[in-house]
Amino acid sequence: MKAVVMAGGEGTRLRPMTSSMPKPLLPVANRPIMEHVLRLLKRHGLNETVVTVQFLASLVKNYFGDGEELGMELTYANEEKPLGTAGSVKNAEEALKDDAFLVISGDALTDFDLTDLIRFHKEKGALVTVCLTRVPNPLEFGITIVDEGGRVERFLEKPTWGQVFSDTVNTGIYVMEPEVFDYFEPDVSVDWSGDVFPKLMKEGKPIYGYIAEGYWEDVGTHESYVKAQADVLEGKVDVEIDGFEISPGVWVAEGAEVHPDAVLRGPLYIGDYAKVEAGVEIREHTVVGSNVVVKSGAFLHRAVVHDNVYLGQQSNLRGCVIGKNTDVMRAARIEDGAVIGDECLIGEESIVQGNVRVYPFKTIEAGAFVNTSVIWESRGQAHLFGARGVTGILNVEITPELAVRLAGAYATTLKKGSTVTTARDHSRGARALKRAVISALQASAIDVRDLENVPLPVARQQTARGSAGGIMIRTTPGVPDSVDIMFFDERGADLSQAGQRKLDRVFARQEYRRAFPGEIGDLAFPASVFDSYTGSLLRSLDTTGIAESGLKVVVDASNGSAGLVLPSLLGRLGVDSLTINPGLNESRPTETADARRSGLVRLGEIVASARAAFGVRFDPVGERLSLVDERGRIIEDDRALLVMLDLIAAERRSGRVALPVTTTRIAEQVAAYHGTQVEWTTTSPDDLTRVGREDGTVFGGDGMGGFIIPEFSSVFDGAAAFVRLIGLVARTQLTVSQIDARIPRAHVQRRDLATPWAVKGLVMRHVVEAAGDRDVDTTDGVRVVESDGRWILVLPDPAEAVTHLWAEGPDDASAQQLLDEWSAVVDSAGR
Repeated sequence: MKAVVMAGGEGTRLRPMTSSMPKPLLPVANRPIMEHVLRLLKRHGLNETVVTVQFLASLVKNYFGDGEELGMELTYANEEKPLGTAGSVKNAEEALKDDAFLVISGDALTDFDLTDLIRFHKEKGALVTVCLTRVPNPLEFGITIVDEGGRVERFLEKPTWGQVFSDTVNTGIYVMEPEVFDYFEPDVSVDWSGDVFPKLMKEGKPIYGYIAEGYWEDVGTHESYVKAQADVLEGKVDVEIDGFEISPGVWVAEGAEVHPDAVLRGPLYIGDYAKVEAGVEIREHTVVGSNVVVKSGAFLHRAVVHDNVYLGQQSNLRGCVIGKNTDVMRAARIEDGAVIGDECLIGEESIVQGNVRVYPFKTIEAGAFVNTSVIWESRGQAHLFGARGVTGILNVEITPELAVRLAGAYATTLKKGSTVTTARDHSRGARALKRAVISALQASAIDVRDLENVPLPVARQQTARGSAGGIMIRTTPGVPDSVDIMFFDERGADLSQAGQRKLDRVFARQEYRRAFPGEIGDLAFPASVFDSYTGSLLRSLDTTGIAESGLKVVVDASNGSAGLVLPSLLGRLGVDSLTINPGLNESRPTETADARRSGLVRLGEIVASARAAFGVRFDPVGERLSLVDERGRIIEDDRALLVMLDLIAAERRSGRVALPVTTTRIAEQVAAYHGTQVEWTTTSPDDLTRVGREDGTVFGGDGMGGFIIPEFSSVFDGAAAFVRLIGLVARTQLTVSQIDARIPRAHVQRRDLATPWAVKGLVMRHVVEAAGDRDVDTTDGVRVVESDGRWILVLPDPAEAVTHLWAEGPDDASAQQLLDEWSAVVDSAGR
């Protein structure tokens, strides 16, 4: 049997290490990762190997040649352009067409039993066997579900936490029959898990999953790269280490000179012909490459030093990576997480702070204190985007400098000359940051339409009118000292996951586009924005019956930007209205949960005393809406969703409504009663927006005051929900309390459990296993339906070390009991 080693990836997440070196050549314990892979193949009798190459292909070919030094026979298949995981193997079809073959990545460190994998493949008579393993954090990998016989039931590529229902992931190691090539075309970018395997499964072809025991690390990040070194030195992975173990865990290669007065605390590795002087201290998990010179007094701990590096006297390296041919001068200090590229000069007594990236061929001056990357890269945070865009404490985490870099990265993802719409809420912090954002966009050849202070739905609607995207800066809801920088696509919706990842990559590398002087973008301030918005809104929605109804409503603008659009809107509606808290309050750009509750109580008192039909309260940016009935009673947000659903479904009598899976199943009863159907979505607003855009969708909501009115917009819009509600109440001639009373009561309970990141995937696998034969829905997280109709939803939080649980039953006690049972399952898996 032949093997295919995929060695064409650029390894962009590992820059600057991979700026001038292909990822498969990155050394682990002073040997390229791919050499460890080839030696594993040889141990299992796979001596004939095809290597697929693309990025810096000549370096891979020059290093390994024809494989003679390894006792193997290597040939190469060169890609002119990236062809994807399947396309690159298809490129080598001529050499593989006669027999089954094994596919393995050239940049993953493993010691799996490939012989047993091949045996399993042959016993099952599989067309494709996927090698699987279990990992603590499955986010960056493809999740695979297999049945009891090992047959694959489902693939999910790079899931969100809401889609994590197992910790069993695809390692990218496969055994395949050559017939697999019949299912896709050559010279086209194609992936195995995303394109080929779903097609094979749809046709019922035999695809099996083999769960391997042993070590596997996808060396895709700086953290995993350093961890791989430590694991080799600790003996956690069965690979060959080139050298002599002169004491337990201390490996020294041929020709290395280590002074007797040097202190070595293993496990560590010193490469061939390295020179370590007296007074040096090298501590655990350090790898010193070939021909490295370590001068007296130097200190190294968990440092990875590539070949031909000079480390001066009293230099101090902790948890960092140093590229080849770099000189680190006397008393320089490089902190944990920093990465120095090839052929750099780090001057005397300079300090390179943690997580800083220094790209190849750069000079750090003597005495410099470096806390930002040179010349590319970023502060390197793990998750740039949260649930509300990029969020952080004003002038601590979110600074004008960060805003400039974010805007520059966003501009770089767009074409020169594109237009971006900018907006803000009424806080001073948002105003200051927006000015920085506008400057960065213009400097990147982007024209800017600045709306200044507008409600969030207005910003979205105006963005959708010819802009390539938009940026809105607002105070984080409920957190007065924090801000959100929100990015929109050309439709005014939040950036998709793919768009966020693209922006994240550009920001991480800091490879910003800069405009030539003649390309600097224009800045315009559109006129009549509110009139345009309200005119479009009223043309889109059914307002018949409102003027004749004589309804009286109370509207609370919450001293936010929603109040800016209300005069024009209420005037055109012709409704008898009382507006409270209309003025802007810069000192209160958001409100706490207690302040919001107090505001609703006060609104209820005014509604009751004014004998109004109902009252609504906008959030400060006009995105969400809360409801009070004619008696002044607060309709809780999850209940208000059912009220709106009942009214819209009763009027439309067809179509579908988009609701997140956390919503009570009473919603299904309400929708079905009126001839509509529910499409369940994930809890992501992006997913609700997606369904809201589709033909046939008549309504969407999240149960937290966010409503989608598809006739006008596919995003949350408080004003659109308000106008729709007035029309519905006017035409139905029922009071809000009567509408509420005809809907069955829901009994949904919720609980949050602390869950370490490292066991989240394990927890979800235990939940799926505990479900047994019960119905399981994996739309978002894992929802298990009991035989009596009760259900539990287990959903990992995407940003915090928390797992959320929802349970619904016929009464609160039943839901609480179900919540207790499954909390025990989550807790037991997390221990």
